Amino acid sequence: MKRFFLLAACSLWLSTFAQNVPGTSADIYLNLKKLNVLGSVLYIAAHPDDENTRLLAYLAKDKLYRTGYLSLTRGDGGQNLIGDEQGVELGLIRTQELLSARRIDGAEQFFTRAYDFGFSKNPEETFQHWDKEKVLSDVVWVIRKFQPDVIITRFPTTGEGGHGHHTASAILANEAFTAAADPNRFPEQLKWVHPWQAKRILWNIFNFGSTNTTNDNQFHFDVGGYNAIIGKSYGEIAAESRSQHKSQGFGVPASRGEAMEYFKTTGGTEPNNDLFDDINTNWQRVGGSAIISKMINDITLSFDFTQPQKSVPKLMQLLYEFNGMPQSYWRDQKLKETKNLIEQTSGLFIEAFTNDQFAVQGDSIRINYALNDRLGVDAKLISIVTNSFDTAVNVTLKKNNNKTLSKTFYVTPDAKLTQPYWLREKMDIASYTVNDQTLIGQPDIDPAYIATFNLSIAGGNFSITKTVRYKFTDPVKGELYQPVFVVPAATVMTSPDVLLMPRNQKTVKQTEIQLKANKLLKGTVQTELRTGSNSFKQTDTISLIRGNSKNYFFNIINDQIKGEKDQLYGFAHYNDNGQSHDAYLAMRSISYPHIPNIKYFFTDAVKALNIDLKTYGKRIGYITGAGDKVPGALEQMGYEVTMLNEKDLARINLQNFDAIISGVRAYNTDDWLNNYYDKLMKYVADGGNLIVQYNTSNQIGPVRAKIGPYNFNISRNRVTDENAAVAFLKPDHQVLHFPNTITQEDFKGWIQERSIYHAVDLDPHFETIFGMADPGETSDNGSLVIVKYGKGFFTYTGLVFFRELPAGVPGAYRLMANLIALNKKKKCDG
Repeated sequence: MKRFFLLAACSLWLSTFAQNVPGTSADIYLNLKKLNVLGSVLYIAAHPDDENTRLLAYLAKDKLYRTGYLSLTRGDGGQNLIGDEQGVELGLIRTQELLSARRIDGAEQFFTRAYDFGFSKNPEETFQHWDKEKVLSDVVWVIRKFQPDVIITRFPTTGEGGHGHHTASAILANEAFTAAADPNRFPEQLKWVHPWQAKRILWNIFNFGSTNTTNDNQFHFDVGGYNAIIGKSYGEIAAESRSQHKSQGFGVPASRGEAMEYFKTTGGTEPNNDLFDDINTNWQRVGGSAIISKMINDITLSFDFTQPQKSVPKLMQLLYEFNGMPQSYWRDQKLKETKNLIEQTSGLFIEAFTNDQFAVQGDSIRINYALNDRLGVDAKLISIVTNSFDTAVNVTLKKNNNKTLSKTFYVTPDAKLTQPYWLREKMDIASYTVNDQTLIGQPDIDPAYIATFNLSIAGGNFSITKTVRYKFTDPVKGELYQPVFVVPAATVMTSPDVLLMPRNQKTVKQTEIQLKANKLLKGTVQTELRTGSNSFKQTDTISLIRGNSKNYFFNIINDQIKGEKDQLYGFAHYNDNGQSHDAYLAMRSISYPHIPNIKYFFTDAVKALNIDLKTYGKRIGYITGAGDKVPGALEQMGYEVTMLNEKDLARINLQNFDAIISGVRAYNTDDWLNNYYDKLMKYVADGGNLIVQYNTSNQIGPVRAKIGPYNFNISRNRVTDENAAVAFLKPDHQVLHFPNTITQEDFKGWIQERSIYHAVDLDPHFETIFGMADPGETSDNGSLVIVKYGKGFFTYTGLVFFRELPAGVPGAYRLMANLIALNKKKKCDG
């Protein structure tokens, strides 16, 4: 039986957005040199964007160490500059941004199960949410799998990093440095891994803004060099990598010249001259490998940049030499690197692709295979294995001739959906549920289909594994690749996200179930909308072709909603060609040009609110900011919402609006707002009502424009405890009484936080409405500030309406209604 060398499974963690293995001669030459470097570094921090991309690029591409970044979270709790996704969806976006960054700087990416629940001011608060032992076990697992010689933390354990998650990441990393070597800690992991003791752990001392913790007495070295093989400095590579964090607005300029990085040892032995002092990083650390280094040197010295295929025979010999060695960490790692090099040097073009992005349960999908021996290495295709399908081919590939094959596969009705593994089970309070130990740390989804090409190259047997991708041609962007997804035959979506039923009015509102066919559906269907105490059904006959949908509408009245809040779930029970099926999952699609398409499945529900709510005013102008879901919530409240862009502000008579509201970070993202200050202030002075939601004061774009009629500044002050006590500083202020009476009950049930980016340095004209603080802190009064200007009102608020309204928090709706009515009370009293 012929034996083939298979690519290690961890190679499948790479995003399918990348095309074939990059194979420039410069890439190949660096990777050849890397074969003789047996050293590894693991960088640990809390979030996407915490990593030091310049240091990672230097370690991976100059020192040629195996380099990894362990981010404890996927960045789920942050804000989103490019869209309205929050929470889990934002974490999915930032996962792909990190993978994109790693493809540039050369490091690998890992995660724990910790969920980013939002800003935390200290590690004590963080560990009230995170199960410390659970997250620690994940850090230990990654260390034991990755086996780093050196561990580096971005933050110290002493709090200078500010964010509680930052400090917690350093605490966990330092505890894991010791725990990973102790067989009595997390012994259940030892079924797959061995205890591992890194040589040292260091804090990568930083100089952030006004916080400079560096000095020349600390261990330091220059990472700002220029790599002539790549043609870029490590500062230039780092800028490209960091600029992938587009959802955070972290595009940065390239840097050149000397760049010192400083370190403090927090565990293990201190380095004196080099980060890897007293660590053997050559083949002497692997027993019985004296010949390996000599073979690699010979391949590297004889490498021909213009004819890389000449290296294939020697690389095949090296591969067989590795195969004869005893199994070990470095033997396995270099075996994988050598396989990638054989593919790169061979010039073989190999891909497996579909013309359809979806493999639908109960339907079929056609997979195409394409090969081209572009440099003529006398390759022979012996067989192709796709999942459980194996076919013999036995075809010699002619030089620079295309060889194509196709195969149609039946997708079983129970085929596993292409779901991010961390979303398959219900979350804990602040962590994802992953019951398969071997998946922990893995950054990305498991591909829907894998194709293994078994070949003969240079007289030896060799296997190349490819992810099956969806391939198409865009008339503007050209040939593109995206992931393939296994999806259900039908999905159901409910809408709207929030159904608001003012209890003080007799109200009938409409909800909708959309049944979408992902394959031909022909038969009968019963759609059902379930509440906590009611069930509504409709029966229909359907004939839906693939991609089409049908909508079913249900009228809901107040008394059908149980209590103040309820959930309305949509289901579909359908008979297709004599077989019964249930559709209960919704599919969400997220698409941005800088990352692969994202799909995930969930049980959709309408948040139904049956609350006391009064509103005044009708027409709202909404200035689009970084993206939020507030306009939809306003429409549920009964307002007519007009979205305003630069051209609209120029031409529209603003007095037509009862209130104008700016979206989150509008003054950060829309420079043109500076040009309309006078027009907006005149609108207020003439009796209008301008409400400005939070803006940031950071590198995304400090607010340089005037926002309000009187001066104030925006700070980084925030209240992160969503249950923090709220003091009413002006209990008689109309915003607390008209048209709704605001009480302490209205601040119950808030999610993630109270308020962010508070107003400070206020002109005396402003009134502060609420005082609030996190535990142990003095009260901050800048969450909501209001001023009467002329006949109208101006408001700045850091209160997180962009989170609370989509979450269906009743008090947030009542308070927003009162803000919108600020300029209406006198008219109503009259």
